[in-house]
Amino acid sequence: ALPIFTAALALSSAFAAPASVTLSTPVHPERAAQIKEINAKQSTWTAAAHPRFAASPLGASKPLCGVNGDWVAEVERAVLTGEAERFISTSDAPIPDAFDSETNWPSCAKTIGDIRDQSNCGCCWAFAGAEAASDRMCIATGGKMLMPLAAQDVCFCASFDGCGGGQITTPWTFIKNKGSVTGGQYESSGPFGAGYCTDFTLPHCHHHGPVGNDPYPSEGAPGCASQSSPKCPRTCGANATGDHSTFAEDKYTFEGKMMTASGETEIKQMIMEGGPVETAFTVYSDFENYAGGVYSHTTGQPVGGHAVKFVGWGTDNGVKYWKVANSWNPYWGEKGYFRIKVGSPGGIDDSVTGSSTDATWKKKL
Repeated sequence: ALPIFTAALALSSAFAAPASVTLSTPVHPERAAQIKEINAKQSTWTAAAHPRFAASPLGASKPLCGVNGDWVAEVERAVLTGEAERFISTSDAPIPDAFDSETNWPSCAKTIGDIRDQSNCGCCWAFAGAEAASDRMCIATGGKMLMPLAAQDVCFCASFDGCGGGQITTPWTFIKNKGSVTGGQYESSGPFGAGYCTDFTLPHCHHHGPVGNDPYPSEGAPGCASQSSPKCPRTCGANATGDHSTFAEDKYTFEGKMMTASGETEIKQMIMEGGPVETAFTVYSDFENYAGGVYSHTTGQPVGGHAVKFVGWGTDNGVKYWKVANSWNPYWGEKGYFRIKVGSPGGIDDSVTGSSTDATWKKKL
């Protein structure tokens, strides 16, 4: 029989989960040993077991790590070919110790705080891009264009196999050149509800981390099978209304450049001046056990590349961290977010992408 490992979820007060969230479940011996090692080695984050990976060996998160290849090299290629430009700050504003895009731009808080769910599909690259683009569009227009750009469109029209992975440059090139329709979450769930062109069509899933109050089936369980990419949508769904009901007339784009920044200072300036950005990092197997706190790679081997959205930063007991929105539903981690130590192994602050701060957002005619 597999050993039993019990871990309680302990989060900082800023990201508090329900006090009743605890977990006791059979765990694969490798995973039980890793969780014990993590919690013994450091105190900035909490590791815990959960049903999705309990009986699985380390590395079970690989199917969701959908960034293919070297994203830093891909961004460099885009710069060299003129597809992207390096960000240069035009502001002399000091960088604060803490910053949160959602509170800094309250008129766009609805989109910035929209934690989505990529289902059992490796299209993190499209989700992070569609989310950050929605945020930057809203911010650039002073809240006038507050709407979710569709991950369904970006994932399955910018790529023939979005679930098979992609790159963090692809969403921005696609939205700039082709435009993206609007679209909410699966079956019009989430803060925006119904009325947009194309909802994401793959089901909600419970992802890595303790189940807690997550009502969704775990990856691989009935209701959350491994997904293959559907065809690129060409028409809006039955829930679409008004201006968002005609696919060809619901495309939104920007005039300007795709920008990229590298390193702590440049990335913080790019976020302060224009909003959240897309980034990627190498997921190590210990991240599969993240339950809360400031993550820093502690043990385990690399699993794959994963794209996410930077929304801000701060300091916890002297440890500088990035606040990051994930696409594994709002029940995961710290209400859908995680915090990760600035400069962590895995390259999360090596290279980010986004639209230029002075980009002009509009309907694509």
